[in-house]
Amino acid sequence: MDLNILYAFIGVIAGGAGLLVGKVLFAQGSRKQVEEAEIQAQTILKEAELRAETVRKEKELQAKERFVQLKSAHEREVLERNKKVIDSENRIRQKEQSISQKENNLDKQIKENETLKENLNRQVEQTNIKRAELEKNQEEHVRRLEKVANLSADDARAQLIESLRSETQTKALVLQQEIIEDAKQKAQKEARKIIIQTIQRTAAEQAIENSITVFNLESDEIKGQIIGREGRNIRAIEAATGVDLIVDDTPEAILLSSFDPLRREIARLSLQRLVADGRIHPARIEEVVEKTRKQIEEQVMEIGERTVIELGIHGLHKELIRMVGRMRFRSSYGQNLLMHSRETANLCATMAAELGLNPKLAKRAGLLHDIGKVPDEESELSHALLGAKLAEKYGENPAVVNAIGAHHDEMEMQYVISPIIQACDAISGARPGARREIMQQYLQRIKDLENLAMSYTGVEKAYAIQAGRELRVIVEAEKVSDQDSDRLSFEIAQKIQTEMTFPGQIKVTVIREKRAVNVAR
Repeated sequence: MDLNILYAFIGVIAGGAGLLVGKVLFAQGSRKQVEEAEIQAQTILKEAELRAETVRKEKELQAKERFVQLKSAHEREVLERNKKVIDSENRIRQKEQSISQKENNLDKQIKENETLKENLNRQVEQTNIKRAELEKNQEEHVRRLEKVANLSADDARAQLIESLRSETQTKALVLQQEIIEDAKQKAQKEARKIIIQTIQRTAAEQAIENSITVFNLESDEIKGQIIGREGRNIRAIEAATGVDLIVDDTPEAILLSSFDPLRREIARLSLQRLVADGRIHPARIEEVVEKTRKQIEEQVMEIGERTVIELGIHGLHKELIRMVGRMRFRSSYGQNLLMHSRETANLCATMAAELGLNPKLAKRAGLLHDIGKVPDEESELSHALLGAKLAEKYGENPAVVNAIGAHHDEMEMQYVISPIIQACDAISGARPGARREIMQQYLQRIKDLENLAMSYTGVEKAYAIQAGRELRVIVEAEKVSDQDSDRLSFEIAQKIQTEMTFPGQIKVTVIREKRAVNVAR
């Protein structure tokens, strides 16, 4: 195709040269000029032929080089394909060899299994024969024993079973006690270490319960101003704060009575401002109480934020922070709720760290476990379930929600930190000085402890001593043996553990005494 183009190019040049010559002849008509034109045309033709030849040789050379390259690439491709085919054939050959070898091994195993099966069948037949002979010998032996002992086989078996049962029960009880004691010593050793270290690392305060706040006055004359004409001032204060004001003969003091510490604090601060200002009338009282309430709300928020910062808890919802601050003005059995929650949070973090768990998550759950005790609105739910509902509402971690709801066993524990929160809550509430136990509850617990021991047969008297930390049980020697005393002590301890709620531990001591009394006359 390139050579044809070249020849066409030469023809065009030659035609152009002829046309040039014709034009010259036509224009000049001179022979000399015609000859010069012919010479020039021939020169142009020769140059064109030379150039065309050069181009043709270059194109041929390029075509040869291209052919050589294509040929070498084709040969490489053919070699690679042949190599792949050879590799595939080798792999197939190896697989065939492996399959044939497995078939041979399988045939051998089948033959061996058949041989083993035949041997087992022979052994089973021999075993059946020997079993039949043994049964015959055993029946003969039983008949001889019945003749010697004058007892039937069923009677002898019943006596043997009864004796074995009594002996086994005694040994099992002793073994059970040994196992339980050993397990308690081993299991409680590490638990006691963790709990003691946790308690020792947490500083605690003594608590006291109050439902009355004493407001001191400079003089008794101010009582009249607080009462007001026909008692309108004191009624306005009680209506605005929700607190009962008790004005009696106590010198220079007024009693503020309410079970809500937050209301008592608002009433105390409002009275303090009113007395300092000297203007005490219903309109002023409402204004001061409203300002004081706003100030207390700000103080509550500040207390909550400071508590969260001190404990290193981040990302807590503002409403939960406000509830934490409200704990400062609540108490439970004489223990300040915020102090109890802070103490529980620190205990939880320490115990979780000792156990290799997440201390931050445990501290968060410990701080929030009693937020159900400070709701904005009254609810029929228990404080644990209400606290879990509030925590879930404000986007807390599911583990924290479950720990709050399960710390009084009102919700199933689904996370590892839940029993830690429950244990630390009990530790904080049961430590000496944390709470004041109501006298009626204490007496009822002592009475229930003694009645539980008296419900057992053979118990003559039962005394709960050392504030209910020890139970001494006196049994009748004629009805209870020494072995029965061990069993009775164990059973009473187990029943107390499963049926009663008590702080610390209770030691059960069973006393059996045999007295022989005679009078000489």
